[in-house]
Amino acid sequence: MSNSTHMNSITPRVSESILGRRFNDFDAPRILTAALLLAGVLWAASLASALAADVVTVRPKEIDDVLINPGIGFTTFQRFNGDRLNEGLKWTEGFPIEYQKFTGSLTNENHPRTSIAYFRVYWKFVEPEAGQYRWDMLDNALATARSRGQTLMLRIAPYGTGKDNDAPDWYRALVAGQDLEKKLPVEKWRVHPENPLYLRHFGALIRALGARYDGHADLELVDVSIVGAWGEGAGAERLTEATRQALLDCYLDTFRQTPLVLQLQDPKAAHYALAKRPVGWRVDCLGDMGGFSKTWSHMNDYYPQTLIQTGLQEAWRRAPVTMEVCWVMQHWKNQGWDIDHIIDESLKWHISSFNGKSSAVPQEWWPQVNRWLKKMGYRYVLRKFTYPRAVKAGGQLAFTSWWDNKGVAPCYRKFPLALRLKSSQRAEVLPTDADITVWLPGDSLFDSAVTVPPNLPAGDYELELGLLDPRSKAPAIKLAIEGRTEEGWYRLGIVKVQTGAAAKSP
Repeated sequence: MSNSTHMNSITPRVSESILGRRFNDFDAPRILTAALLLAGVLWAASLASALAADVVTVRPKEIDDVLINPGIGFTTFQRFNGDRLNEGLKWTEGFPIEYQKFTGSLTNENHPRTSIAYFRVYWKFVEPEAGQYRWDMLDNALATARSRGQTLMLRIAPYGTGKDNDAPDWYRALVAGQDLEKKLPVEKWRVHPENPLYLRHFGALIRALGARYDGHADLELVDVSIVGAWGEGAGAERLTEATRQALLDCYLDTFRQTPLVLQLQDPKAAHYALAKRPVGWRVDCLGDMGGFSKTWSHMNDYYPQTLIQTGLQEAWRRAPVTMEVCWVMQHWKNQGWDIDHIIDESLKWHISSFNGKSSAVPQEWWPQVNRWLKKMGYRYVLRKFTYPRAVKAGGQLAFTSWWDNKGVAPCYRKFPLALRLKSSQRAEVLPTDADITVWLPGDSLFDSAVTVPPNLPAGDYELELGLLDPRSKAPAIKLAIEGRTEEGWYRLGIVKVQTGAAAKSP
């Protein structure tokens, strides 16, 4: 066989063209594959079109309003919504609340409305006699906060810096003359924390506090205070390991449900607490840009560094970050400090709440404060929601949802996500198992299904959505979207309830 003959014998036959193109036998499998793919695409498109006809897609319109939501934003201090503010550059703290006559208005003049009231009180007022606790003082604060649309943040500080805010008189008498108390090594200590009596008595108060109030629906968080003037932790790094851990355990062992926040100060305390459970953190001098020294400030020379050293950089993912003004905001303005820098740093640190000491916001700074409030904590935007046009009574209402948290932190309390079917005759709330505490800043998806009550009459129903108060079962969280009803639910559209076969799920 000649070479040319051999070549002719393996040359494929040429067939007639299809669609104007000539092809050979080697092209046949490719053409078959292409045809099958084309058929599949056409079938999928047809199916998608059919399914789309059975599915409603909702894309709510975002709004730019300041939203007052649980656990975030400004706090009142030793006061509640509707109370008069502190005047000028002064404030009060640590003493029992002086209750003002409530006018019926929850508006705070020259200050944002809030969802949180912060109460700081000295040990001597909570335990005026050894073992005799003034729970009525705390009960009244919790009840008043709830009546003003707030929850309560609480710190019990061991003492201040003077005789009127010293440790309890009975405790002072108990330790009087003891060698350990004669020369205190830290200026802001009023009694020695290494004295076993301190742990026995102050620790007992904290454990009793946890036993009574842990998980209380109106207690937002507890501010951990173990030593130092105002409970701010001065000298905590000088404690022995045994004393530090024992004092921290008074909080860690008894507050298992209510969030705890640590002072951003002692790395050893932070490392110990974080090893046992999620804890948040707080600072008491936000905004200091050089008020104590021309060459040093909390904002630039302490907080960024200590946040890293304590290992609390990522604590915000599971527990709140709360901050307190240094002096008052008017002092910041008087000093010429950059409000935008202060705000942006706090947002970088994932702030959820800010205690401005119930002092006025400088009038010129309201645009910046409103910008702050729109980013502080969580801010949920429902981007997309799909659901079937029709469902069967007793069947499943499947849905998909895309959420965007445009704040800087999650919500640390579980507010159930629920749907509601509403007609002129009745309304049915259908809870989901969504856990909004894992909705970090950015996008989250939650796709699920709820069961339609089997006895629900056929007809058209408004489909609504809400994030509910666990106790009242009413909507509690405002979303940054249009469509909110007077009851706090958000309208999604109409769904038809049938007694026959259920519609296809999205």
